Amino acid sequence: MRRLLFLTAASLLLAACGDDKDKAEHPPAPVETLYNEAADKLDAKQYKDAAKAFDEVERQHPYSEWATRAEVMAGFSLYRAGRYDDAVSTLQRFVKLHPGHESTAYAYYLIALCYYEQISDVGRDQKITEQALSALTEVVKRFPETEYARDAKLKLDLTYDHLAGKEMQVGRYYLTRDEYLSAINRFRYVVENYQTTSHVPEALYRLVECYLKLGVTDEAQKYAAVLGNNFPDSSWYRDAYALMQNKNPTDQPVPGAENHKSWLNIF
Repeated sequence: MRRLLFLTAASLLLAACGDDKDKAEHPPAPVETLYNEAADKLDAKQYKDAAKAFDEVERQHPYSEWATRAEVMAGFSLYRAGRYDDAVSTLQRFVKLHPGHESTAYAYYLIALCYYEQISDVGRDQKITEQALSALTEVVKRFPETEYARDAKLKLDLTYDHLAGKEMQVGRYYLTRDEYLSAINRFRYVVENYQTTSHVPEALYRLVECYLKLGVTDEAQKYAAVLGNNFPDSSWYRDAYALMQNKNPTDQPVPGAENHKSWLNIF
């Protein structure tokens, strides 16, 4: 038994010596060299190879400043390669380990881009859109004075517009099936929650349309007036006006904008 233990210990010692010998014969490459090689691959648009090369910087020189930079660049390379899930994982690891680093804002921004660029058409599930919304909001909240926040705000507007478009699509579907109450819920949601999007004029018109179908003229007139107050030159207002006139041809015209509150305050 003692002989067996001795042989085992000897084997481990020889293995360690072999590793030391291998390291001596193949020492780590200079960190600057590794980093520049990775950067060259990135410049050549060899994104997958660049990501691996930046990982090698961290592997061979884990405690250097170059390794910290390489983590972000590996995430960027994966993002450019379209490997969004891997990029997000790499970048989330970076922000967790280096919350105060100068590149942390950029890492958060890249995470947001990974989600934003995966936003699908309005006919598909919107989980990615919600993730993009959350990530973009995080950039604006954490780094409000940066160029990343300014771009994130622009992308937030487009993301909200996308989500509003999804609600409009569902609302139109209910409308074609004469499910007016369900349609009203969708169109009201757009008006109340996505007020700055391009879909609001149509949503207001659709509310006029739905309420007239239900015979609730007062509500229809209210939304027509709100539409006229905020979008008087919109074709949707002209159509709403025509609807109201056709519904009640002997009544007075739809009240003008001057007699009604803005839709921003009406709910």
